[in-house]
Amino acid sequence: MIQENKGHTFCLVTSCPDAVGIVAEVTRFVADVNGSLIESNHHTDIADGWFYMRNVIAVDSLSVDIEGFRKNFAELADKFDMKWYVRDVQKKQKVVMLASHSSHCLADLLHRWHSNELHCDIPCVISNHENLRSMVEWHGIPFHYVPVPKEDKQDAFDKMNEIIERHDADTVVLARYMQIIPPELCTKFQGRLINIHHSFLPSFIGGNPYQKAYDRGVKLIGATSHYVTEDLDEGPIIEQDVIRVSHSSEKDDMVRLGRDVEKSVLARGLRYHLEDRVIVRGNKAVVFS
Repeated sequence: MIQENKGHTFCLVTSCPDAVGIVAEVTRFVADVNGSLIESNHHTDIADGWFYMRNVIAVDSLSVDIEGFRKNFAELADKFDMKWYVRDVQKKQKVVMLASHSSHCLADLLHRWHSNELHCDIPCVISNHENLRSMVEWHGIPFHYVPVPKEDKQDAFDKMNEIIERHDADTVVLARYMQIIPPELCTKFQGRLINIHHSFLPSFIGGNPYQKAYDRGVKLIGATSHYVTEDLDEGPIIEQDVIRVSHSSEKDDMVRLGRDVEKSVLARGLRYHLEDRVIVRGNKAVVFS
């Protein structure tokens, strides 16, 4: 679905210990600065006693700019011990894509970006192989080839980090980038580094999951979009989906079917992230999809 035009909006995202009156006080604050709520989502995790909220606010009628909004809201946020941010939705986030040999996830994201389905800028694509260069450059996007030799990967990751910093990336997407990201980059881009794993996690973590699924004789295969952490394929899950297979499905059938799931799950996961629909606490994510 193409992004709906809701006019100029701010997105206010909060989470805090659950308490009486949070929704009422946040709504009252928005009204006091002459704001209008375009969309509102909230959820209480009763077991953990934690409250999550996302509000989309029309800007045109506001009596304050975004800095004034932040300054005025801080007092209310302190009252409820909130973790929060407000973002100008009109300002596109910069998303750097990382890829390897496989083209399906990257091609799908580039098509969605080209069709204005993803509200972001893509300043560059980084790959450890050259085969996707022509596809990327056809879209008018710079392509950076950064090989990752087995004997010395650190120099490659240092160069990759320098490119990401130079483009001032808000988010980094691993579009089937088949390298393990070093811990220092996982920490640096915590909550901003999105991966697609070609398995329905927590099953078949790590490499070659389709072979593992075939050997196990599963009847469902899937894909998982998640934030990258130092623990391989164990970060907060954003989105998942599955497709049915049978005893007659060969490994190649699973790969073919799985690719369709991978690209749609990654696209949805990135879209939710760009629209501030994902709130992470610990190793779990609440997603207002």
